Amino acid sequence: MLRTRTLRTLAVVLYTIVSMLALPVSAEEAPNLPVVVTKDQISGSIFDGTTPTKHADGHVTSDVTSLISSDKKFSSGMYRSGKTRIPVTEPYGVDEFMYFIEGSITLTNLDGTKQVVRAGEAVTVPKEWTGIFETEGYKKFWVIYSADESGL
Repeated sequence: MLRTRTLRTLAVVLYTIVSMLALPVSAEEAPNLPVVVTKDQISGSIFDGTTPTKHADGHVTSDVTSLISSDKKFSSGMYRSGKTRIPVTEPYGVDEFMYFIEGSITLTNLDGTKQVVRAGEAVTVPKEWTGIFETEGYKKFWVIYSADESGL
């Protein structure tokens, strides 16, 4: 009993120290513990130490995964992107919830209708969606579900 309690206490202390260092903790690094994203991380420090990706069209993105579930079907993290316009001609492929912290996106559906999602708003994109994804730049939280693990 004492040994189990001591191990749990050590796990909580370790998790707290890692969180204070502003490093994301994945489910693999601290199994069965909640993953906290601090205000400092949300303001941008979560991307410190990551290498931005420059895409063929010139836009730059940064992506940090904070959690991957034990069954590998659910994940979450933060993402930021510069200006881009992406035609999504094949189905999106995953069910994704996005909460925008900065910037906005415009989603143009195949029927021509547009949906603008601004900072402080959220959208859930179904895996079957196709259309045009356009932005001047943004930062978001993302949560993805992929039943076959293909999108994680």
